Amino acid sequence: MLLWINGPHGGGKTQTAHEIRRRLPGSVICDPEQVGFGLHRMLPPGLRGDFQDLASWRQGVVEVLDLTLTAHTGVVIVPMTVTDSGHFAETVGRLRELDHDVRHFTLLARRETVLKRLGERRFGHLLQYVAGKNASARAEGWAVRRLDHCLERLREPEFAEQLWTDDSTVPKTADRVAVLAGLRLEPNTEGAVRTRLRQTGVGLRSIRFD
Repeated sequence: MLLWINGPHGGGKTQTAHEIRRRLPGSVICDPEQVGFGLHRMLPPGLRGDFQDLASWRQGVVEVLDLTLTAHTGVVIVPMTVTDSGHFAETVGRLRELDHDVRHFTLLARRETVLKRLGERRFGHLLQYVAGKNASARAEGWAVRRLDHCLERLREPEFAEQLWTDDSTVPKTADRVAVLAGLRLEPNTEGAVRTRLRQTGVGLRSIRFD
């Protein structure tokens, strides 16, 4: 089974994916952004647009996920924002055409909630400033500029099933996704402090320094 977790940038996809992986033995995370980052590194900075517009990204993601789903016995978790109908058809749709069990979920929240979550990444931006990097700050600006578009598009029926997360914690959101997918997660026995530290670590590891 593949769990594709969609949503706006800052909507909680990565945190939810890591929470599910932590509590679901045998599961793995496959992040399509890594394919996009690799393609960007091959291009001069002036040619680096939205890597999802590259057919090589869409084809590469399907090829890698098809291989993983065929060879790996556990659940595969994909945290990735996709709002374009054509791109969605060429990735999620294509994997379904290959007879894979793909469960798609979109995590949504009010605009102010997403902006608050994006603001919580600023500690990571401070680290990049100290290191002389600003790629993450640019990424947040791009995410804010696309936020309204993402929230509007991802409400459409084609991106079901939508889950609103404004008043939900990451563990509770993971529980909801698992129940709807027919999966059983291990109980969440972490305390609030340990959960916060772990989630901070996940956020820091997600920062790009290139």
